[in-house]
Amino acid sequence: MRGSLALALALALVFVPAPPLHAGASAGGRTHGSAALEVWRDGAWRPLWRGDQAPERWSGADPDFVRSLVWTPVAAGLEWSSARLACAAPAWRQKLIIVRLDPRKLRLSLELDLTRDQQPAWTIDRVPGDAVFGVNAGQFARALPWGWVAMDGVERFHAGLGPLSSAIAIDHQGIVSWTHGGAPAASGVVAGFQSYPTLLAGDGVVPAPLRSGLGVNVKHRDARLALGSTRDGRLLIVMTRFDALGAIASGIPLGPTTPEMAAIMGALGASDAVMLDGGISAQLAMRDPKRGATLRWPGIRKVPLGLIARSPD
Repeated sequence: MRGSLALALALALVFVPAPPLHAGASAGGRTHGSAALEVWRDGAWRPLWRGDQAPERWSGADPDFVRSLVWTPVAAGLEWSSARLACAAPAWRQKLIIVRLDPRKLRLSLELDLTRDQQPAWTIDRVPGDAVFGVNAGQFARALPWGWVAMDGVERFHAGLGPLSSAIAIDHQGIVSWTHGGAPAASGVVAGFQSYPTLLAGDGVVPAPLRSGLGVNVKHRDARLALGSTRDGRLLIVMTRFDALGAIASGIPLGPTTPEMAAIMGALGASDAVMLDGGISAQLAMRDPKRGATLRWPGIRKVPLGLIARSPD
């Protein structure tokens, strides 16, 4: 596996030309001023975000981007779409897997999955047969989840400390709440966990470190997985896959930077968002209960925690 990924990466670096980026890629005054994102829409690459004009706040979705998405229903309250993204080398072309989930129409839960010797064991192969969706949740330190985790109203792990940490909590009615820089009380929470770094906080605000680069690596590129919520209470889960060489190289861990991922979530209409464990950990699956079809984007690394969605009984 490692050998094939290395070969695919080498071929990508040598043979794949960078997609054209518009004049918005010119150098600017910000830390990531030379960065730019484009999406494939209406048969051409269209500008989405410029580093030298990066907004401090996303007041709403990018209307042209959102209108271009074609949503496929999977189950009541669950649908997905995809988009093609162009960014700077060496990430170049990316595929976005975009899931939109209504927690008021689905039952959400967390699954803590460890081996007997306390090693991570969760993959999408562990998604229960009655579930319609599963994704790796949060970050983890060594073998255990990093930060706060609450399951069925019980706090399982204490809050982690960090100015760019975010906690998401879902109650019995499917109401989503966010706490940035701390953790909420576990009472009444059916599924809640903490992750980092924060991408959007407080009605679309991009955290200052993501704009200044102070204390945050704003140039690192990796495969990404992010969770956000829209202003109407739905959840957005966005995964990136390397798309310069097709499916054979989709597992190469190259993707957007952290500021670029914040822009993607803001352009999709998220008001709050946080990164989940990406890279070779990123994985999600959806199951159509009527047709019995399963859509899978596997990862390589096992993780300790999965977020599961089931249709109501």
